[in-house]
Amino acid sequence: MYVTPENTVAGQQQLVGHFSWFKYSSPQTFFRLAGKLAPWFAVAALVFAVAGLYLAFFVAPTDSQQGEVYRIIFIHVPAAWMSMFIYVVMAFWSGMGLTFNTRLSGMMASALAPTGALFTFLALWSGSLWGKPTWGTWWVWDARLTSELILLFLYFGFMALKAAIDDPRRADKAGAVLALTGVINIPIIYFSVQWWNTLHQGASVSFTSAPTMAATMFAGMIVMALAFWMYSIAVTLMRVRCIILERECDSQWVAEYMGSVK
Repeated sequence: MYVTPENTVAGQQQLVGHFSWFKYSSPQTFFRLAGKLAPWFAVAALVFAVAGLYLAFFVAPTDSQQGEVYRIIFIHVPAAWMSMFIYVVMAFWSGMGLTFNTRLSGMMASALAPTGALFTFLALWSGSLWGKPTWGTWWVWDARLTSELILLFLYFGFMALKAAIDDPRRADKAGAVLALTGVINIPIIYFSVQWWNTLHQGASVSFTSAPTMAATMFAGMIVMALAFWMYSIAVTLMRVRCIILERECDSQWVAEYMGSVK
């Protein structure tokens, strides 16, 4: 038996009163919320991107060893962070979908995957551009690079699997199993530079020690990470609205919404 948005909302409201976070598990309710939030996150992404690029190219000093080429870290490192973080969030929504059988969970996982794939490709591409002048090669089968490439294949596999199954509910479940299985690759990516003696340098930022780079370099990288984060939220919200409209196209509220925007 499916948990419909209606009885989920009603049940939760009886338990916790008039306001409930669970009411946003309804695609109809979340569609409106996403429409209100997406523009704000888009504006925040633009502001952080302008500030981050200014810090990266006009404030941060030249690196004493790598010269100007090091500035690619302001794109490469935040993109690598987002590639892993988005996959974890996608796996979270997949797990929520399998556990609670909510329709929105599968839609959110689908909406996240293209952005995660984009950042994974960006991390690999920018890393290759960085590798040529610093390592002397575009690519090596290094543990960090190889596990990041596997992450890109996981994103592609997730999207291809869901596209290959006509029934959206079955596609959500199949994609969720793949997403949850593939999440084991995330700690492998993160700890690969510690577990194996690889060519790739260690983590740029550690949770257990202070940054070893100049404060302006660190600030520029964090601001760019915030820009990527805000961008990811904005485009995911926009994409999930399209998915909701597509899947709920037979419902009355979608007909009324489409009529109102004509």
